[in-house]
Amino acid sequence: LFLRPLLTSCALGGGGLLVYWLLSRQRTKTLEMGDGWWGSGERPHTDEEDKGIRPFKVTTSEEEIQDLYQRLDQTRYTKPLEGAAFNYGFNSNYLQRVVSYWRTQFDWQKQVKILNQYPHYKTTIEGIQVHFIHVKPPHTPKGQNARPLLMVHGWPGSFYEFYKIIPLLTDPAGHGLSGENVVFEIVCPSIPGYSFSEAPHKQGFDSLAAARIFHKLMQRLGFQEYYLQGGDWGSKITTNIAQMVPQSVKGLHLNMVFTSNISLVALLLGAYVPWLVGLTREDARRLFPYFEKHVYEILRESGYLHIQATKPDTAGCGLNDSPVGLAAYILEKFSTWTDKSFRNMDNGGLERKYSLDDLLTNIMIYWVTSSIVPSMRFYKENLSQNPQNAPDSRVEVHVPTGIAAFPGELTHIPRSWAKKLFKNIVTYSYMPRGGHFAAFEEPALLAQDFRQFVKKVEHL
Repeated sequence: LFLRPLLTSCALGGGGLLVYWLLSRQRTKTLEMGDGWWGSGERPHTDEEDKGIRPFKVTTSEEEIQDLYQRLDQTRYTKPLEGAAFNYGFNSNYLQRVVSYWRTQFDWQKQVKILNQYPHYKTTIEGIQVHFIHVKPPHTPKGQNARPLLMVHGWPGSFYEFYKIIPLLTDPAGHGLSGENVVFEIVCPSIPGYSFSEAPHKQGFDSLAAARIFHKLMQRLGFQEYYLQGGDWGSKITTNIAQMVPQSVKGLHLNMVFTSNISLVALLLGAYVPWLVGLTREDARRLFPYFEKHVYEILRESGYLHIQATKPDTAGCGLNDSPVGLAAYILEKFSTWTDKSFRNMDNGGLERKYSLDDLLTNIMIYWVTSSIVPSMRFYKENLSQNPQNAPDSRVEVHVPTGIAAFPGELTHIPRSWAKKLFKNIVTYSYMPRGGHFAAFEEPALLAQDFRQFVKKVEHL
């Protein structure tokens, strides 16, 4: 008899804990969506924004091409140091070969046709025109619906990075992927300030603003739930969407992880007893020696970041005026960020993983749109405050998450570190090869990993 009050108390206490747990799940912290106006001048008093979606085609005038040729012909080169390869930056001897190809062999009009093979659109959101491509699958397997997928690029890339992976996801059967019955309807927007998306006219346009605009874009297209995929700034933006509107995100797949949750204990012990601090042998191989593989590499490769996070317009003026300067500045990243060992090659290893046609197409997208300066400003807007104080640093990600860890990425984030932010990691893959520009360099590998992620999310 004397146990009855005790049992009643335990039952009430357990019930209280259950109620608390259920309420806490309902109160999962999210980022405030907020609102913004990035157009020129004051925001109109009317709340009615033109929500029309307008078809768009990439075009270039003959005057623009002739102006480009004139600038290419008048380039001044600086002789490189003997044996420097790419260790001082873009080797100007190889740069002359790139410019010669650009001037005499590169067919921009042919590449324009390739760019226009997918439908392009523009729509106005928060006062600026947002450019995107929208690719629907040619056919949908019986009994299946196409999964909406938002793919977001980074810097110094563009929507063009996804041109080789899009057909693998929208038409797997047509590209030899037998047995794949899941297809995707893909939206690839240009970050405002990049390529054909209008640049913000106001200060403060950061990844949170881009996330909000892209969610509005997906809603405008009629998608209430969708998948996300991104690397570089695309990783940051898609993660912010998952933090902002988790109810709309079926799954988040990243090939680069932004996190400041690095374990000091793991750094001290990981090289010797990785299992003791939650690291695998592969984590240890990619991480250590940490100073050499990460700290020193970041210092050597992040000069651009300090410039763009502080005074982007100064360097940007020169890049916007010189196509050769623009090419050297951007293509250097496609060398070292693909494989760090490429800096020891006279040609930067650029043609090992990419064609000059593909690389110059990306350069031309920046050139014809004069978008290098606003694209660089995105760093200042995002890095002007301490990342620890940013609102998204205090919001965990609870949507199903997949991480593809490519060995050539700028930094390696082990699963045990990533899960401090991403609380529902469904897949974590050590990719066998590839670097920072995964969709551009290894589209088949990335597509396969993304498909496996979706299958696990949906238990297919």
